Amino acid sequence: MFKMRSLAILPIIGSVIAQDVDYAQFVNPFIGSEGAIPGYAYGGGDVFVGGTVPFGMVKLGLDTYEEPINQSALNGGYTPKGHVTGISLMHESGTGGGPKYGFPAQMPLTTIDGDVNLLDNRTYWQSRIGDDVAKVGYFSTKFESGVSVELSASRHAGLYHYTYPESSEKHVLVDFSHYLPYPTRSWDSQFYTGGEIDIQPNSSTYTGYTSIAGGWCIGAPVTVYVCGDFDSPPVEAKAFRGKNTFPVSRHFRSFDNATTPQPTFTGSSARAGPLNDRVGGVFTWSNTTEVKSRVGISFMSVEKACEYKDSELSSWSIEDTTKAAHDEWNRDVFSKIQVDTSEAANKTRLALLYSSLYFMHLIPSERVGENPLWESDEPYWDDWYTAWDIFRNQVSLWHLIQPSYYESMIRSLIDMFRHEGWLPDGRSGNYNGLVQGGSNADNILADAYVKGLSGMINWTDGYAAVKKNAEVLPYFDQNPVDPQGSLKEGRSALDDWIPLGYVSADRNSRAVSKTVEYSLNDFAVSQIAAGEEPGDRDLYFRRSAGWQLSWDPEAESRNFTGFVMPRYANGTFHKTYNITNCGDCNWSDESYEGTAFEYSFVIPHDVERMIELMGGSSHFESRLDYVFQPNTSGVDLGVNGLGITTINNVANEPDFQTPYLYNYLNKQWKSVQRSRQLATDFYFNTSAGIPGNSDAGALNCWLIWQMIGLYPIVTTPVYLLESPWFSDINITVNHNHTLRIRADGLDDGDGKQGYYVQGVIINGEEWNKNWFEHEDAGGIMNEGGEILFKLGTEQKVWETGDVPPSPGHQVIDVGQGYMMTR
Repeated sequence: MFKMRSLAILPIIGSVIAQDVDYAQFVNPFIGSEGAIPGYAYGGGDVFVGGTVPFGMVKLGLDTYEEPINQSALNGGYTPKGHVTGISLMHESGTGGGPKYGFPAQMPLTTIDGDVNLLDNRTYWQSRIGDDVAKVGYFSTKFESGVSVELSASRHAGLYHYTYPESSEKHVLVDFSHYLPYPTRSWDSQFYTGGEIDIQPNSSTYTGYTSIAGGWCIGAPVTVYVCGDFDSPPVEAKAFRGKNTFPVSRHFRSFDNATTPQPTFTGSSARAGPLNDRVGGVFTWSNTTEVKSRVGISFMSVEKACEYKDSELSSWSIEDTTKAAHDEWNRDVFSKIQVDTSEAANKTRLALLYSSLYFMHLIPSERVGENPLWESDEPYWDDWYTAWDIFRNQVSLWHLIQPSYYESMIRSLIDMFRHEGWLPDGRSGNYNGLVQGGSNADNILADAYVKGLSGMINWTDGYAAVKKNAEVLPYFDQNPVDPQGSLKEGRSALDDWIPLGYVSADRNSRAVSKTVEYSLNDFAVSQIAAGEEPGDRDLYFRRSAGWQLSWDPEAESRNFTGFVMPRYANGTFHKTYNITNCGDCNWSDESYEGTAFEYSFVIPHDVERMIELMGGSSHFESRLDYVFQPNTSGVDLGVNGLGITTINNVANEPDFQTPYLYNYLNKQWKSVQRSRQLATDFYFNTSAGIPGNSDAGALNCWLIWQMIGLYPIVTTPVYLLESPWFSDINITVNHNHTLRIRADGLDDGDGKQGYYVQGVIINGEEWNKNWFEHEDAGGIMNEGGEILFKLGTEQKVWETGDVPPSPGHQVIDVGQGYMMTR
């Protein structure tokens, strides 16, 4: 258990037998809940803090409003100091865009009279006193009103325990119009579109629904059916309705914002009606200080929500519910990577490892049987927020340690294509939206395909899905953040990409980053085509070299020559473009969340050609060294790199692989040195312990790969060998096989820096390469086996074999006018 801002480690209580170890005790759920400004969420991880199970549909936690709002981030609901406006069942985690969810909600109150207006949460919001407490599956806090709150959750239901002061009134507000706001940007704020509530004759049970639209993906209304009850009958229960006057919502507003009306109490039920009136209920007790509530939710029906509540929360015990969640996390997540947890083990490393595993299993949300859009025998997953974040390394780890979940995810993605016509790139609330660059679900499918994931996946349909992304221009969705292309799905710049071979800066936004990403996307398509439609393979393989057409060999910056640059449709380059500053680095800029200097390194399928264009190995190494020097950054990326002064930005996904590129020079020791330094400089067992928003767990997953001593090259079966942080790691791969990673001579914090590789043995074979493939050494990543790292203090060039492959290698004349052939 961890307390906010108090990071004392609990004593070890687990057995020395691996399967009985309580790995959950090492998890700090507050890592990332705070940014660089103490007490504020801005620049932090935007993480969810509360009760949930792995990939749970319900994530039960606080919704807060933190002031000043420009130092806040409301995405996950939780902020360190913010006023609590409600306690809701649905949240995202680690997301950097606009908020989504924060509904349906309850709020315990000690008065509902006087200055309190149930239609205005500013009149009853609560500050917290003391420290919040969180552990896996559990959260508690205490409000200044004296009410103590404990929370836990199952997959589709939440359990609340409220303890009131003896002398206070005891009320619970149920607000079906509550959601997480976005007060600084109204166009993609969420807004309430209607609901209804029915209080059953026993007064202890309520049912109904809420419908909330908009938010991060500018989505259609999300309708959630609700079934809640209390452990004791209230002395009074009454429904209410009120005018819809939320100030940031321009949609369905009943009248102006001059005043907020008082609610009208309507007996045992309330309906939104044609003007989308707000609805809710108030429940009151007089003969108890403890009130317990169970709430189930469903996207399908009230009946299903009630079934979840009754079957998943058969006990009213917060301890029982917490234990069930705790045990599921241990069994299905934490035990997949087992390391020494004895008294001698490094407790900080344990906290970082198991907390990182926790955060990378919060979203997407597993909603099998909860798809309200179409009937299908295929599984359903939502909250892909976003493929742009997770494709680079997170899906590769799910592939190894969560093959059942991961196969289910892939099947769900393909089923979305069948019924909606497109794979999602960003999706939440059952709605595609906000494609940040390329169609990066292509990369996810390709990564699974080349590593042999099959099961019940229909790869014929999977190939049809990625081929459509490569060939069909999506309709223009008129998203206000980008006047030049659709953001809902697909590749909005195919009108350039197909005829020109690159994305032009005068006809499309984000030309630099899209060109780089479309290149990898087409390589991904070619990888699947090789097995599913071999006649298509060469076309997409050729197109994957399009990034070279945006390479200006004359571009200069910081004494280096040759970069990917904005290029116009007539073939000329934007010669005055600032290579180290992408401006706002946002939707309408020429490069997205990264500079041209950074994106010039982001060619994972053809590092060989990238090195050639940078002037060969020596020049490449010098440039790579430079991006890790302090005070070289030319751009302030705000929350996507707060306080980072190097060009390489470990807080942002495009730069995730860059520290490992020394492997391609057979100087693996420098990859180890750079990546280890980044990890130790920017990751801590504190509330501000990650360098930016968690991005659905992507930053956390980067650290896990670092700690186990490997790094995957996405869309290929290649893993780079690095240096593990533990002397003995046992990873469960492919359901029930064990990959053992051992490190002889490891420094465990004694200052000897014994983490440089001196040699590697894989399944008994002396290994002379700093990489291996998924099926190497008898299929080690499927069948298991052992990788033995021999470590020491010498910065040694131990590898004598081939450098890692560049399976997309091609040579085209850079800087020339070039029409891609079809």
